[in-house]
Amino acid sequence: MADRRTAIMEAAARLIARRGVRGLRIEELAAEAEVSNGLIYYHFKDRAGVLRATLEFINVRAERHTREHVAAEHLADPRTVLEQTLLLEFQDTAEVREHTTAWGELRASAMFDDLLRTDLAEATRVWDHEVADLIADVVPGLKAAVALAAAQRLTALLEGLSGRWLSGGLTVDRARELILAAIDLELTQLAK
Repeated sequence: MADRRTAIMEAAARLIARRGVRGLRIEELAAEAEVSNGLIYYHFKDRAGVLRATLEFINVRAERHTREHVAAEHLADPRTVLEQTLLLEFQDTAEVREHTTAWGELRASAMFDDLLRTDLAEATRVWDHEVADLIADVVPGLKAAVALAAAQRLTALLEGLSGRWLSGGLTVDRARELILAAIDLELTQLAK
């Protein structure tokens, strides 16, 4: 069963990335995942459940990928861990493009959907606090609120740069340069 649930989540992320949230239809999702409509309703209850689960699925995958990369590279320097954590959002791979695009589509839909907005706000809050913790590792003794504000600026910038990269407004290399420059500016200011 878990493999089918994963197949449904992967298919949902693909469809949302290609057609947006409004374009996600249970029948098409079932066909894409090669499962029955009934199985989707069994696992997720309704379309809103699919959207919420897809958001969580994308977040879990991104967190796991980041953790595995940091561990595989044996990154120990706090600044390098911070930089790599944010740079991993700009990988020119099908999975990262798909998940980042789906995240953007879910974010846009959350503006009009209270349940999705709540879930997205929580996911964003967790992401901001994770980045704030990384910043605090780089600048010891930093007040939590100051680290959080810096994290919020960096993650918001990252999302904007991702949108521009994915829509062709920036190259992936330029997006990476800009996020590294922003990290440098934030850390320089925080160290004062």
